[in-house]
Amino acid sequence: MHLKIYVDGASWGNPGPAAIGAVIKDEQQKELVRISRYIGESTNNQAEYQAVIDALKAAAGFKTGQVTLYLDSELIARQLAGSYKVRNIFLFPLYREAVELSKKFANLSIVHIGHEENAEAHALAKAALKRFVKQKT
Repeated sequence: MHLKIYVDGASWGNPGPAAIGAVIKDEQQKELVRISRYIGESTNNQAEYQAVIDALKAAAGFKTGQVTLYLDSELIARQLAGSYKVRNIFLFPLYREAVELSKKFANLSIVHIGHEENAEAHALAKAALKRFVKQKT
């Protein structure tokens, strides 16, 4: 089975209230997992990494070796691919955890996509933020 994972993180403020969204699909585009979760105070980049981490943890349960990870954050995609160094000390532990999780898959590809192609994961992250704000009022 080849999993396609779409992830996104969002924060209101940088840092500010933050949430993650992710969708895991099989090769026929059948949705297998949907993640929409508030994660507390965070920067947008930290939220992006947390979305990757949560999605890879969920994907590991499918016992597949083939995964394509789709992100609309060029920074996170390039850091995970190894073409950019991680210079931010707050991102490094998240990066390290994501890299360790990626080792569970024999073949993991990282693809940077545009925001339009990542609308579903983005909507899930925004929905989690809206639920949090609604609870606070």
